[in-house]
Amino acid sequence: MRRILFYLGPLPIKTFGVMIALGALAAILVILREARRKGLNEDRVLDFTLWALILGIVGARIGYILFANPISYIRNPMLFFHFQDGGLSIHGALIGGMLAGVIFSRLYRLPFWRLADVVAPGLALGIAIGRVGCDVFGRPMATPWPWGVMVNGQLLHPAQVYEFLLDYLLFFYLWRRRKNVAYDGQLFIRFAILYATIRGVVELVRYNPLIWGPFSVAHAASLTFIFAAVLAGIILKKRPGQQANSGAPVAATAPRPGDMLAAIEDRLAWQLLILAVLVSLSLVTFYSLGP
Repeated sequence: MRRILFYLGPLPIKTFGVMIALGALAAILVILREARRKGLNEDRVLDFTLWALILGIVGARIGYILFANPISYIRNPMLFFHFQDGGLSIHGALIGGMLAGVIFSRLYRLPFWRLADVVAPGLALGIAIGRVGCDVFGRPMATPWPWGVMVNGQLLHPAQVYEFLLDYLLFFYLWRRRKNVAYDGQLFIRFAILYATIRGVVELVRYNPLIWGPFSVAHAASLTFIFAAVLAGIILKKRPGQQANSGAPVAATAPRPGDMLAAIEDRLAWQLLILAVLVSLSLVTFYSLGP
């Protein structure tokens, strides 16, 4: 993956940063649309997404430092701000974003689990788009498959491709299921379990420090996410009076432009077309930039 996409004067614009920005923008647009449908204040939700981005980046950096080489960062704290050298943890980013949700929902009296459900589909989409620009490749291929990428004379697994394809499928699933939840928080819990599973599967072909057999620190983090999500689901399901808000009721009037857009969004054919376009653009972008 070409690390530097172009230069803006003397400033290098990196591919990963551009794709993360595009992913964040796409996520925010989807989140705001879901917030409107679920009857949440869009301005408040937009404020939340900005705080979640900030705490997510901080959490991603802290998560990487804890599992990389914390001693060097303790000796030189300014290394924390060297984002140009890479070093972000998706698990840390998710924890930072969830912390932002807890704080924000308490400050502005927003229903936390409903807010989490609103965020889930957009979050999956944003992660998928961001992964297109990732420059961390997988292990060498035992069999030379045609989708492998040649890096320093070795044919490697394109771990990024595996993950963004699975993430797009996760987004598609969550989008299809967003109106069919039994209690607030169920959609986000599905996201947490499925994304952690995806991350664990892709991790098998990535280079990361191993802690036991073929399993890495990221596997331990993913397993923790799954356990916490299952536990939260059990608690929420048993909570008395817990009922999901599947969306604001629509009056039986002449269709408005927004209603027509919603009808298009709910059609399986349109959803499959959008998914196909996203996957195609991502594959073309990834392989055209090259390692």
